[in-house]
Amino acid sequence: MSIQTVAPVRHSVEVAAPLPVAFEVFTARFASWWPTSHHIAPQPYVDAVIEPRAGGRWYERDAEGRECDWGRVLAWEPPHRLVLSWAISPQFEAEPDPARASEVEVRFTAVGDSHTRVELEHRHFERHGDGGEQMRAVVGSEGGWGGILVSFAAQARTAT
Repeated sequence: MSIQTVAPVRHSVEVAAPLPVAFEVFTARFASWWPTSHHIAPQPYVDAVIEPRAGGRWYERDAEGRECDWGRVLAWEPPHRLVLSWAISPQFEAEPDPARASEVEVRFTAVGDSHTRVELEHRHFERHGDGGEQMRAVVGSEGGWGGILVSFAAQARTAT
């Protein structure tokens, strides 16, 4: 049986912030712009973290201090590129098998001195198995990456 490739989801946004600021807001201030409604633990998160190194964790923490992994940092190239594994199942639960994780690549490109183009590609949905198309539809929807990047852009604009 061959595995059918599922098309990636791609979104981009121009941010009114210099390149280093855009990268810093996306990574170090991740919880300031990620929607609190988008959590996979039973309780909403009070912090969401991207550890600043390849091999680092990407996770949420609730008010009780419990942590729930979303994935790992696969590439850390500040301020130009970040790649994360998306170890979240199509049922929006933590997926413990790294081989079943899709990937999110984010590229940051300076547009002059005060703006940054941020391009996001979420790919390898087929790794999620039968739920890959469903996952792609959810993260590609209005409440998925497109809307989330608008929130990020607004937060980055106020960080300068």
